[in-house]
Amino acid sequence: MKTSKIQLMAEIAMCAALAIVFDFLPLFTAPQGGSVSLTMIPVFLIAFRWGLKQGLITGLLLAILQLITKPYYVHPIQIFLDYIAAFTSIGLAGIVFKQIKNNLANGNKTSAAVYIIIGTFIGSLARFICHFIAGVVFYGSYAPKGTPVPLYSLVYNAWYMVPSFIISAALLIILLSSAPILVNVKKNRNQAA
Repeated sequence: MKTSKIQLMAEIAMCAALAIVFDFLPLFTAPQGGSVSLTMIPVFLIAFRWGLKQGLITGLLLAILQLITKPYYVHPIQIFLDYIAAFTSIGLAGIVFKQIKNNLANGNKTSAAVYIIIGTFIGSLARFICHFIAGVVFYGSYAPKGTPVPLYSLVYNAWYMVPSFIISAALLIILLSSAPILVNVKKNRNQAA
């Protein structure tokens, strides 16, 4: 029992650290913040490996690391929305961890892929909603003249969140289909590699 708790804590810490490294290596960066990156993948991995609670903890740890390493804030509520709530909510993907593990254990890669997409979508959407609300409330002054602030926040945040979701889902499907051990699923000898 102690060994699994120590392993869990070590994995959460390593994945949060990997997520912050990915955050420093964006694929594309938006002008007023936000980026297309692989940052969410380690949080999703913990959520799919261990479950909802552990995914939320990993996301929260990532938020704290971001506040320490790359802080940008205009108001305490904005800090909560753009950091604490946004990155913690990525862990909501853990809602489907049992379905992913069961399908991978049974060799049903298609169903596992569907649940990976669903989980990744849930976590990405929750993060998007937090950034969208922060955008409407705190960054409306960046909206071009004549553009409704909610529309501006929707488009701006979708610009980096949609590609991040797609990239995360695709990479996780590839990773978990080829190496189900990443979510504590051992291949059966009877299953084809």
